[in-house]
Amino acid sequence: MTVETTLVRMQGDGLTLTADCWTPASGTSTGTVLLLHGGGQTRHSWQRTGHRLAANGWRAYAIDARGHGDSEWSADGDYSPRAHARDIASMVQHLGEPPVLVGASMGGMAALLAQGADPNLGRGLVLVDITPRAEASGIAKITSFMESGLGGFDSLDDAVAAVVTYNPHRRRPPNAEGLRKNLRRRDGRWYWHWDPRMLSDRENSPEQSDAREARARTAARAITVPTMLIRGAQSDVVSHEGACDLLELIPGARQVDVGGAGHMVSGDDNDLLSEGLLEFLTVIPEQPNR
Repeated sequence: MTVETTLVRMQGDGLTLTADCWTPASGTSTGTVLLLHGGGQTRHSWQRTGHRLAANGWRAYAIDARGHGDSEWSADGDYSPRAHARDIASMVQHLGEPPVLVGASMGGMAALLAQGADPNLGRGLVLVDITPRAEASGIAKITSFMESGLGGFDSLDDAVAAVVTYNPHRRRPPNAEGLRKNLRRRDGRWYWHWDPRMLSDRENSPEQSDAREARARTAARAITVPTMLIRGAQSDVVSHEGACDLLELIPGARQVDVGGAGHMVSGDDNDLLSEGLLEFLTVIPEQPNR
């Protein structure tokens, strides 16, 4: 099926977000999917998934979260999970139809909170390697990786080396040119293109982990739509116990493990993730527009 790709602007909670939209060239679709990336990533981590969804009859939006990529940065520095959740709710309101929410890590937590706050928000929920019970050591490793790049890199190859060090079991080493979309060059150095204030947001601090988990567990108990967890088999963020806990919180939820993938499943094994997602979408019931 022929696919059309466009760059669009979407209305978040008080700021404008940038997204890529893939649509079947026929103009008709089975429904809409919102693809929400993890912290420090951009919409480009969903490129192959978005194209495959459209080729299979779905309209897909891959969105740069607030403070990331080409989206606006928060004026007040609010990058809490609840702020990202409000952005999702705002985008869905403007879409005029309930989409399937697919979120990785940070994007998944925001999707969980948004859907929990409004059980009619989406038609389905897919969490990519994130659950209310996240492993503190894995979260600390992510934070350390992000902090290590605040000073920038001499070259794109140095940025690639940093990613490989963080994720040494990755099947396909990241391409330096591919990473260019996630970086900006200033004063002769390359910097990750996200707002550094994200790391200093109080709600994202280790001291708030219990409160974050409590909110996430409350949200999970309110979920009534079809739900799937896609977990990297080598994840250091979502343990087997954490996955089982989610399945207890959301009765009827299903789980798929992606072998050979770590926490960044959408980058580690995008094709397998897409296959699992497409299979899940076949069981999503039709729902009239809101």
